[in-house]
Amino acid sequence: MENALIIGASGGIGRAVAAELAGRGVAVTGLSRADGLDVTRPETVDDVLGQITDQFDLIFTAIGILSSKSHTPEKSLSAISAEAMHETYAVNAVGPALILKHVPRLIPKDRRSVIATLSARVGSIGDNRIGGWHSYRASKAALNQIVHGAAIELGRSHKQTICVALHPGTVETPFTAKYAGRHKTTPAPDAATSLVNVINALEVSQSGGFFDYAGQEIPW
Repeated sequence: MENALIIGASGGIGRAVAAELAGRGVAVTGLSRADGLDVTRPETVDDVLGQITDQFDLIFTAIGILSSKSHTPEKSLSAISAEAMHETYAVNAVGPALILKHVPRLIPKDRRSVIATLSARVGSIGDNRIGGWHSYRASKAALNQIVHGAAIELGRSHKQTICVALHPGTVETPFTAKYAGRHKTTPAPDAATSLVNVINALEVSQSGGFFDYAGQEIPW
């Protein structure tokens, strides 16, 4: 891997992955809201990504929210809010989809490349045992479907490209601080090392899959 594009590079995981890659000698280009890219404003995605002419061996998207600004994650059906769902979907599902729209011209056709998008195990329908967190779960499930569909399309035009959804574990960042509770958390640099190791080990046959930080496949 020679060069990588990190979208969401100012967040805890995005910043850690960028540092991990740089430490391995990879040339890293980072994008975030500070660069004018705000996925809740689709025109900014087109403007910022439309100016990029380079191609990358890795495009890593690390954007997401656990809940909306005005609502906490739902513990019951009665707590569902249309406003909260719209806001969560806009960032967690629509945002990565808008980024994937630009991917085909940003990756090479003649060599291996990886498109990795951060998802979450709670987006797995098959792994859902306790319910709740409806907006977050559903938005990540939608993201997984978008990634899977993108992998199918990219597989037709970019034969060596691998497009996957990745679960980083519960990472110790401001993103999770209020909700981790008694769950074991992993420092962001350690999570980044694991994620980059998984990315480097992926094979083309795994494109379209959903994997955790140890490289284990997660049920849809």
